[in-house]
Amino acid sequence: MTTVKVALTQTPWTGDRESMTRLHEDFARQAAAQGAQIICFQELFYGPYFGITQDTKYYDFAEGVEGPTTRRFAALAKELGMVIVLPVYEEEQPGILYNTAAVIDADGTYLGKYRKHHIPNLPKFWEKFYFRPGNLGYPVFDTAVGRIGVNICYDRHFPEGWRALGLAGAQIVFNPNATAPGISNHLWEIEQPAAAIANGYFVAASNRVGAETNEYGDDAVTFYGSSYVVGPDGHFVGDWASKTDAEVKVWDVDLDQIREVRERWQFFRDRRPDAYDAIVEP
Repeated sequence: MTTVKVALTQTPWTGDRESMTRLHEDFARQAAAQGAQIICFQELFYGPYFGITQDTKYYDFAEGVEGPTTRRFAALAKELGMVIVLPVYEEEQPGILYNTAAVIDADGTYLGKYRKHHIPNLPKFWEKFYFRPGNLGYPVFDTAVGRIGVNICYDRHFPEGWRALGLAGAQIVFNPNATAPGISNHLWEIEQPAAAIANGYFVAASNRVGAETNEYGDDAVTFYGSSYVVGPDGHFVGDWASKTDAEVKVWDVDLDQIREVRERWQFFRDRRPDAYDAIVEP
């Protein structure tokens, strides 16, 4: 498959889990109607971004990664013939919780999961209260549209994960986010393009949008959307999604560009892993 239609979604919190889930089912159907073959939802898609505060009530959003939410979207993936990257709150067992993305193939098969490695802990991003660090490495999944990987939000600030996914053969890396304004705006513009260039693959980055005042009142942050796809040459594919509004958007991704760019810039050939020991020292 050469050209793949990639969809990303962004939306504020609707106020309850069921309506949020139904909204994303509708997003998937809208994307399929536009020809999308793979879709990725925003980080922790069926809930609010609860890192705003530290409250045990949000543990109730966690479930087994092969639980009811994944089964529900696996049935939808099979119906639509669409690969789905599904960011969920995973409970491995009581008290052992992860920020996870399930990957579902176009025939509804659950292919596996990625667990967010890097867990921030700072005002309004109190994620260490909710998640353990990921411990499953950086898997690459063979899907109906090609080989895909996942990095989740804060992971994007760490180049090692991007590199591991490239070395494992990823063609598209999905990066679901809950990213708020401030110093991150500038990083949003450059980090994923830099990762795409360094590793010779596509990056598809989704972000929440709007303020979740219905959950957090004046404490809510305003997520800035701006979901996008960037190619292995560092150029954006088409336009970004809205900075302010909910949206499902579809981009055409030409996987042949990966070979073209990698043969022009021989970064993998010229790597010097023998010189990188200090990178993995604690």
